[in-house]
Amino acid sequence: MLLIGAALCLALVAMLSGSAHAGAFEERKLPMKFSWVACQPNCRGWVSAVGIVTADSPRDFDEFARGRQLGGATIVLDSSGGSVNDAIALGRRWRNLGALTTVGISVQTNTAQSANANMAPAAYCESMCVFLLLSGKTRYVPETAHVRVHQIWIGDRANDAKAATYSADDLMIVERDIGRLAKYTFDMGGAGDLLSLALNVPPWEDLHELSREELQQTNLVTSDMVAEPGRPNATMVELTPKPVLGRFVGSAVATETNPEPAKSTKSAEAMGRADGVRAATPLGQE
Repeated sequence: MLLIGAALCLALVAMLSGSAHAGAFEERKLPMKFSWVACQPNCRGWVSAVGIVTADSPRDFDEFARGRQLGGATIVLDSSGGSVNDAIALGRRWRNLGALTTVGISVQTNTAQSANANMAPAAYCESMCVFLLLSGKTRYVPETAHVRVHQIWIGDRANDAKAATYSADDLMIVERDIGRLAKYTFDMGGAGDLLSLALNVPPWEDLHELSREELQQTNLVTSDMVAEPGRPNATMVELTPKPVLGRFVGSAVATETNPEPAKSTKSAEAMGRADGVRAATPLGQE
């Protein structure tokens, strides 16, 4: 009977753990939501950004930011990717705020005396989320976080990309958005290595998870965080940044506030996936 009781306890723990993991996975697949995580009096607090970037995300962030002092705030990401052009627009907003970016899952408990918050580092930042991470003026990736990249693709054909047919207009949209993404990458201080790694992974292959060395090589990580858990705005120690290489263009162009060229009515999408499951987003209407 003791053995049976122990087995039932283990099964219950496994079931609860699986439910929590499934819940986090579902949030990463839903449209991106923004929330302020307070942790007074321990720290300033931070912005939690969870979910897939959609055409509504830049406007949703503007509404969230209205009336808040977000200059220099930390933005904590847990996302499976989303729309290319909308992620670029959102990333430029964050850079103009001088935001810090990192990867994590925010956990908050409120008491009568204070708001206690912690950040679970075992989170995911995939596809276009990686380029949102790049928008931070200072960027930090915990050891247990997962940062994964792959090619952008036309969303409504990503589930069976090899069997799908493509028109000249489709190819034009993809190539145009790759150009926009390249310019954004260099504007944000990223290296050509990031584009090279991402553009070598087609949608029918698993996402490529960046190693610690690749995070440094691509300039996705710019600092080591010397902080207690739950204090993302604590002191940071800057690393020596890697020079941006002109792999795709002659030199980096530091024009963070420059708008993107006029967009047509369609764009390629980055197909968000998590834990090996593909969640294609449809061809965007902008």
